[in-house]
Order: sequence, then C-alpha cells, then structure tokens
Amino acid sequence: MYLAIATTAVFAFMAIVMIFVRMRASRRPASVKSIILPPFFMSTGAFMFLFPMFQISWLQVAEALIVGMIFSIFLIKTSKLEHEGGHIYVKPSKMFPVILVSLLVIRIIIKLIIGTSISVGETSGMFFLLALGMIGTWRLAMLYQYLQLTKKQSAEI
Repeated sequence: MYLAIATTAVFAFMAIVMIFVRMRASRRPASVKSIILPPFFMSTGAFMFLFPMFQISWLQVAEALIVGMIFSIFLIKTSKLEHEGGHIYVKPSKMFPVILVSLLVIRIIIKLIIGTSISVGETSGMFFLLALGMIGTWRLAMLYQYLQLTKKQSAEI
C-alpha cells in the first residue's frame, strides 16, 4: 500500500512539474526537434518491461495505449501552433492547464481503482504506456500541424 501511495505521489509531482514546463515552452519557437524528442526521451522508460514485475499482457498494452490516445484528444484540441514573427509557436489555450490537471486527477483515480486488482508493477507499466500513447499521439498531431504551417509559410514566400 505504501508503494502505491509513493508512486502516485511521485507521479503527481512529475505531472505538475510537466504542466509548468509546457507553459514555459510556449515562449520559445517550436521546431521538429522540440516536438519529437520528448516522446523519444520518455520511451527509454520502456526498459522497465525487461523486469518481470512490470510485464503486462498484450490486452493490457492495447487498453493502456487506447486510453492514452483518447486522452490525447484533449491535449490536441487545446494546443495550437501559430506562425508569428517568422517563427512557429505553440499557443496553448487558457484551458490547457485545466485539461492537464483534470487528466492528472482522472489518471490518479483510475490508478487507485486499478491498483486494487493488479500489482503495483503492472499498474506502473500500464500507466507508462498510457502516458506514452497520450504524449506520442499528441506530438504526432503537433508535428503534422507544424509541417502544414511550414509548408504554408514556404508557399507564401
């Protein structure tokens, strides 16, 4: 039980830090590198699946990724890229922090519910994949929008 509480607290802290990081990132111009690198850096966490404690079934993998993709819709809808002063910037809406906090609360509630029926390791693995599915899908949508804006910008020149 203490392990579940500790992992939830660490997860909540990391999510809150991420909210502030995302808000500050909107001050700098976006680039392909800044869009695609976060999911790649995050993907190193997949090494957890080398340990039996974190291994989950393929059905659980699919469930986690699908829920992550569904959650990403909210992030996609509240993150827009805009051309401004020769650069492209991420312009999160005013609802963006509210959406992130809401997703955090929903994920914690789901984690507490699921954590009663499966092990802490399996729960950690599922929520890692949920986050990867959410962030990966969101970043792919941002990359698509970024490439569309750069194509439009090139056509105007």
